[in-house]
Amino acid sequence: MAVASVPGAVRRFVDSDVFYSFRRSKVTMAAAAVTFVIVICSVLAPWIVPHNTYDVRSLNLLDAFTPPVWIEGGKPQYLLGTDDQGRDVFSTIMLGARVSLLVGFCATLFAMTIGVFLGLVSGYIGGTTDAVIMRVADVKLSFPAILIALLIDGVARGIIPRDMHDDLALYVVIFSIGISNWVAYARTVRGSTLVEKNKEYVQAARIIGLHPLTIMIRHVLPNVMGPVLVIGTLGLAGAILAEATLSFLGVGVPGTQPSLGTLIRVGNNFLFSGEWWMTIFPGVMLVILVLAVNLLGDWLRDALNPKLR
Repeated sequence: MAVASVPGAVRRFVDSDVFYSFRRSKVTMAAAAVTFVIVICSVLAPWIVPHNTYDVRSLNLLDAFTPPVWIEGGKPQYLLGTDDQGRDVFSTIMLGARVSLLVGFCATLFAMTIGVFLGLVSGYIGGTTDAVIMRVADVKLSFPAILIALLIDGVARGIIPRDMHDDLALYVVIFSIGISNWVAYARTVRGSTLVEKNKEYVQAARIIGLHPLTIMIRHVLPNVMGPVLVIGTLGLAGAILAEATLSFLGVGVPGTQPSLGTLIRVGNNFLFSGEWWMTIFPGVMLVILVLAVNLLGDWLRDALNPKLR
């Protein structure tokens, strides 16, 4: 029965206003295609990259600082040139995008989980609980998210033994970015919950004796997720940029787990000596990825808002 319902669900989606809006926007379709290609290439990067750039046995220092293939001195096997260690820039970009996307997705999911839960509790229960959660959110908003991420990252590095820094660095970055971005979700869900909890279906659920947690999860949550999906899409781009910023500042992922921010930081050391490709190409990839995700977020915001159709 469930299998038979799948084609019907697909048909309803194809006939929906959201999909119609998607088909009408060539910019959105292009952004979706770019995002899809980057995500697929990043996920499959360990198996499809031309060179395993983090296998020291495959590196040759004599190939260091090789320019892109269209510049004099370039080599066909290094399409975008090499870095100071002789690593293929094209391969490192694909591997770096994989780490950046992983951090972005995990940090966004973490922030969304915390924010949605606190927003539901704050809006549904109200009273002192609502006041405490919203005052914490107000205090959080008085500090830039990147400063909070830097603070959390610094505290974590002080607590974690030094020999475990590289092993846990990825988890610390995800936690620090996620914990600094939950407020937008919480405030949005709280506002929607304040509206939903006074509707008849919620009052009916109370009358029949359902537990408040059951009402929040089964009845209120599905009706407040629309704005959350929009914030999550835009938050993904912000999380990727935050990771790139932390890595550029040297407190993000270690060099053994390269991200786009790490590649930009390493290449920046050689930018003014003429090896511009080491930082320009990772920077272009970061711009393209964030722009594509932001365009998808803008479209999703308009598509889910009936007033903007």
